[in-house]
Amino acid sequence: MKRINMITSMAVLVAIGTIGSQFLWFPAGIARAYPVQHAVNVIAAILLGPGPAVLIAFMIGLIRNMLGIGSLLAFPGGMIGALLAGLFYKYGRKPLLAAFGEILGTGIIASLLAIPFAKLLMDSSFGALFFMPPFLVSSIPGALIGLAIAIKLRNNISLPKLHNNKKRGGFE
Repeated sequence: MKRINMITSMAVLVAIGTIGSQFLWFPAGIARAYPVQHAVNVIAAILLGPGPAVLIAFMIGLIRNMLGIGSLLAFPGGMIGALLAGLFYKYGRKPLLAAFGEILGTGIIASLLAIPFAKLLMDSSFGALFFMPPFLVSSIPGALIGLAIAIKLRNNISLPKLHNNKKRGGFE
């Protein structure tokens, strides 16, 4: 039953991230900011742990690209942020650390990794700080939204124990 709960939770978060990006976005320089992706990353990191959070971010990016509503930059941006959010929460056990991991992973690290990624896969060359402002503009509000939702979920409803091992992350 634990595995079914995990897969179902992951599928719901993928659906929220994919559909939500169509309804909540705003211009951020030359790019579009999709804060729902970052909110989902923080929620997934806190509820499910780093591995599932990365897989959810990958699936959202894949579906959005297959539908023609995303860019290849969704992969490093979403996945690195989800990984750091999950790891920061796993080892720090504080939801605020998950939000910080998302902002650091997406807004700083992924924006810097987007430069060679864009050059190799998209045949585009940009300066070192070209991607950072839009990535930060997207990840900061998204991480804060995800943090607020995760805290509300944790405090107000009874969630199934997805993790029995405290070292793995998730709710106790």
